[in-house]
Amino acid sequence: MLLSGGLDSATCLYHALRRGYDVACLAFDYGQRHRREISCSRRIARLNGLKLSVVKTAFPWNRSSLVSGGPAVADAVGGISRIPSTYVPGRNTVFLAAALSFAESTGAERIFIGANAVDFSGYPDCRPAYYAAWNRLLASLGTKIKIETPLLRLKKSGIIKMGVRMGVPYELTWSCYRGLSRPCGKCDSCAIRSRGFAEAGFKDPAVGSRERQSKKNAKK
Repeated sequence: MLLSGGLDSATCLYHALRRGYDVACLAFDYGQRHRREISCSRRIARLNGLKLSVVKTAFPWNRSSLVSGGPAVADAVGGISRIPSTYVPGRNTVFLAAALSFAESTGAERIFIGANAVDFSGYPDCRPAYYAAWNRLLASLGTKIKIETPLLRLKKSGIIKMGVRMGVPYELTWSCYRGLSRPCGKCDSCAIRSRGFAEAGFKDPAVGSRERQSKKNAKK
């Protein structure tokens, strides 16, 4: 399970667990601004009694705004007309290659990733054709390993409804692209998450819990 600590990956994890899979989790420390998502991955894995391995890598040759040292993360804009500045070229390809190595080494038969091609930021490595190509590549290796993308064609509101039914602890997840102590509420990821919860008819528990914690800290 590629467990980033975000809403989609947490939902994907609970989906795999509900299907009865024996899950091992991978997270990646690649110099992302929002590396607090790694601690969210750890908490979610620990809550389910699962092992989490954190793979450290880097993408020093690109200028993605998602990576520390890159340009500032832009506020969300209406619609998707081009690949956003937060896209990290080759990131999911590197992640899936590491997951393949892990799966082959441990005898795992499935690689789960919470990719979504409906409500997303416009990344080319979130498209159905990309994952179909990956599974053709795996077949060419003669392996039984397959990549599963159960959320790929769902709207964010549908993912949230699915997760609420399964008891996903969304208060432990992190989606904001900016490396702040609280979600900025303005980046693409925050906007998509907020709209998803609104359309699903639920309040985002992560926002409420962090606001309460900030008030507690202010009183100390």
